[in-house]
Amino acid sequence: MEFEINSKAIRIQFILVGKFPSPLLPIEVKNIQFGKHGSDTGVYDTEGRFVPSKFEEIFIKHAHTYPNALTYDELKEMIKANRQPKDLKGRIGSFVEWHLLYKIGKDKDGLLQKETIRGVYDGSVFEILKKEHSRDKKN
Repeated sequence: MEFEINSKAIRIQFILVGKFPSPLLPIEVKNIQFGKHGSDTGVYDTEGRFVPSKFEEIFIKHAHTYPNALTYDELKEMIKANRQPKDLKGRIGSFVEWHLLYKIGKDKDGLLQKETIRGVYDGSVFEILKKEHSRDKKN
């Protein structure tokens, strides 16, 4: 059995072996290109290749307060700027993905850092967030 959760950059697939989910919740990252939708940033091309210039464009166009981070208002501005006409599915997908990332990835100052966003695109953010949340629980 397979369940999918789309994120802005990647498609995460939870693969269930048998009738019940694994308590370890294994995550398999694959088929990035199938996670693309309208109204996205274009950081991945249609073949799933990372496009560095599109990634940098996010910050050139929308990071007005800090060059390497997005405020919540800047994030909303970016989502709005990427909207494509008559693309309800893509707009909803983009809205949900970016707001979820902001919710789990913002720092203590309410900023979504460039490295956190890059981590979504390369898949490393999940391990980073796990470590940060574990550290916060200990304190």
